[in-house]
Parts: sequence; structure tokens; C-alpha cells
Amino acid sequence: MAVQEKEHLEETEFELPETRASLKVLGWLLAVGGSIGLFASAMLIIERVRLLEDPDYTPSCSFNPIVTCGTVMESWQGSLFGFPNPVIGVAAFPIVVTVGVLALSRVQLPRWFWLGLNAGALGGAAFVTWLFTQTTYFIGALCPYCMVVWVVTIPIFVYTTGYNLSEGHLKAPGWLRRAVVDSRGLIVTVWFLILAILITIEFWDRWYLVF
Repeated sequence: MAVQEKEHLEETEFELPETRASLKVLGWLLAVGGSIGLFASAMLIIERVRLLEDPDYTPSCSFNPIVTCGTVMESWQGSLFGFPNPVIGVAAFPIVVTVGVLALSRVQLPRWFWLGLNAGALGGAAFVTWLFTQTTYFIGALCPYCMVVWVVTIPIFVYTTGYNLSEGHLKAPGWLRRAVVDSRGLIVTVWFLILAILITIEFWDRWYLVF
């Protein structure tokens, strides 16, 4: 019995500080990151509409043969589900912003809600990773607004997962929970570095087109 109480106390000491800290950080991340993602998604839709209205229109996010939105938007990958991908962002990011505001307001949300957000964030992270592979290795162009969505979606997923682990919404061994919660920033940084390195390698012999 004494051993069990000791383990419970150790677990509580870990959970409470991390839960309070991660909720505040997560709230700001969801509110600010969601707003940025919504803006980028909305701009992509606006540029797509203008491009449909005028095939000769040059999107404001198209700067050169490498950094261009037009090539990506006109590809089949740009409308994977039969409609422009940014529509998903316009629909999803307002929810993210709302959850962020609720978190900052200390509104208690049920476990199923947080798990649902985590599932959505996982789907978003998987989708932007797939889009990264498509634009980098098959389309051969980098969409600035798309990359903004990547940059906010990845940390939203990582920090949401960390919060759910620290709250016990996601069941995992204590050592794994500590590792993920304590390394959230490192995980995001490494993820970004991997993407940056892969982009640099793939476009190494074409960077002169950027300037």
C-alpha cells in the first residue's frame, strides 16, 4: 500500500505542474496558430478563385518557378478530395481557435473533446506531411501559404498530444508521458529541421531560380 501511495504521489507531482503549464501554452498555440492557419487557408482560397476567374492571373504568393502557389493549386494534389485543400483549413482552424480561447479561459472540456481534437490534429499533421512529399518530390514547387499551414499544424499536433498525455486522456507509460511532454519543443524543432533539410537537398541544384 505504501509503495502504491508513493507511486501515486510521484505521478501527481508530474501531472499537475505539467498540466497547468501545458494548458496555458497549448491555449496560446491553438489561438494564435489557428488564426495564422485560418488566414493562410483563406488567402489560398482567394488566390484560387482569382486564378479560376483569370487563367493568366499570377497569385500574390507566386514569386518564381520554385516558390509558387499557382503550380501547387492547379495540381491534382491541390484538390485531393474534389475541392481545394484550403477549404479544410477554413473549416478546421476556427475550431482550433475556439478551443484555444476556451483553454485560456480555463473552461473544462471533456476527455472525448480533447481526444477528438487530437485525432483531428493527427490527421492534419499526416495530411501536411503528405503534401510536403508531393510538393517537394513530385510537383517541384513550394507554396508559401501552404508552408505556413505546415508550420502551425505540426506544433498544434505535438502540443495537443503532450497535453492529452499529461492529463491522462491518452494512456501511456509514465516515462513516455514525461519524455513527450518535456520534449515538445525539441520534437517540433527536429520535425522542422528534417523538412528543411529534405527541401534543401531536393532543390539544391535549383536554388538559383529563386533569385
